[in-house]
Amino acid sequence: MSYDFSEMIDRRHTNSVKWDVKDNELPMWVADMDFRTAPGIVDAIKRKADTGIFGYEEVPQDYFEAVQHWYATEHDWAPNTDWMRFVTGVVPAISSAVRRVSHVGDNVLVQAPVYNIFYNSIVNNGRHVLSSDLVYQDGNYTVNWDDLAAKMAAPLTTMMILCNPHNPIGHVWQPEELRRIADLAAANHVTIFSDEIHGDITDAGYGYTPFASVSDTAAQNSITAVSPSKTFNVAALHAATIIIPNENLRNIVDRGINTDELAEPNAFAIDGSIAAYTTGSEWVHELNATITANKQTLTAFITKNLPALHVIEGHATYLVWIDCHKLTTDTKTLCDAIRQNTGLFISAGEVYGGDGHDFVRINVACPAERLQDGLDRLAAGINQFAENK
Repeated sequence: MSYDFSEMIDRRHTNSVKWDVKDNELPMWVADMDFRTAPGIVDAIKRKADTGIFGYEEVPQDYFEAVQHWYATEHDWAPNTDWMRFVTGVVPAISSAVRRVSHVGDNVLVQAPVYNIFYNSIVNNGRHVLSSDLVYQDGNYTVNWDDLAAKMAAPLTTMMILCNPHNPIGHVWQPEELRRIADLAAANHVTIFSDEIHGDITDAGYGYTPFASVSDTAAQNSITAVSPSKTFNVAALHAATIIIPNENLRNIVDRGINTDELAEPNAFAIDGSIAAYTTGSEWVHELNATITANKQTLTAFITKNLPALHVIEGHATYLVWIDCHKLTTDTKTLCDAIRQNTGLFISAGEVYGGDGHDFVRINVACPAERLQDGLDRLAAGINQFAENK
């Protein structure tokens, strides 16, 4: 491999949200990797810093062409640059779109268990969360299509937030699934917001499909959000792109992001993003191989040492969803006990809704040495919890 994903970087006392923990604790919770970002991004930021001037920035055409290039070469989709708008983050864009596309009191549909911040974007803006829960059976999740259709048809449902690929279960939506969702949404006048922030992080042979690429129906009734933040571990650059093929819908959302002051980049966002999308391909491919190996290591370890747990086989994201229901249906208490007794900090699944109370989520985007430390702590914590039940 050309890049070093084994370096043990000490991130304590660096204002890191993830690493703001006690000295004996190991955080494997929030979606933030423990790898240095791609060298091309670092070089671009250094060049920008060397100018010594950080005034107001415009978004150049080069930025949108870099996004187009990335999606054409990595995901076989070349969205028109006229469809794109720069925003300072995917979550702010979701909240802004909720305010513009739906009305106070409307239902915004999700598929729980799902990224918990979706709920904030809905409830904080006076809308109602309506979930068509994914069905967990025989160790895997599927869509309850009848339930989804019924909830799409509910009179107050005007919008759906799709997580593509799905966090936390790691599901890579297949084109036929996306087309079916698109057709249901169009038939019921429901606008899709597709959060595709995790789209670049997939196992080999399991590439994700952009929602808007599957049909003209999907393209004309959707807002897609993409970002280098998860892919390259550059969340603090605050850079993302929304892609909206439908001109009328684009104009509505465009007014929202400008009113909400989401369209102005910081001094490093543009240079860093262009570097990511034009120089980062090989780095991402090697990153994905590392993450896949880590997921395999975790799965083998749990299968051998913690038979009460079951790892959901997800082929996207660096977040692993683990079924603990044979041990407990209150994984918040479990996670609190593991942290207190071993220092391992992982996410309890309750916040993701649905059947999340049976699950935990673990971030494996770290060097193999750190992962093994986490697994050893996990085993110690699980065994101690089982003994004290």
